[in-house]
Amino acid sequence: MKNSPNRIAATVFGAVYVLVGLLGFAVTGGVDFIATEGGLLLGVFAVNPLHNIAHLAIGAALLIAGLSNVAAAKTVNTVVGAAYLLLGVVGFFIAGTPANILALNTPDHFLHLASAIVLLGVGLGAERTARVATA
Repeated sequence: MKNSPNRIAATVFGAVYVLVGLLGFAVTGGVDFIATEGGLLLGVFAVNPLHNIAHLAIGAALLIAGLSNVAAAKTVNTVVGAAYLLLGVVGFFIAGTPANILALNTPDHFLHLASAIVLLGVGLGAERTARVATA
């Protein structure tokens, strides 16, 4: 199976997000499932149980795609990157409101935006197929 930037990024990000999802449960023991304020992972990132499950699901999708093939990794990197871009931007507006069902805080927003930049950059920029000119 061919190693590629998309497969590597998906596998690494997937493993990290699965780990973050699991570690999040260590700090959300007394936190409601969809609390607007959560426990602090690594003392910085706010999480609640729903946020942890989202990390597990996204991590699993990335990991499975990364261990699969280039096309799957490219697709999942792009989709997850786009979702994180949206979440990173929207997060600034919903923090402190009842709509903040993932207990997002400012460090979360910047981490989601950074993840979006990397995943979209790799998903959209790597493994571009050559276009055949037709006349």
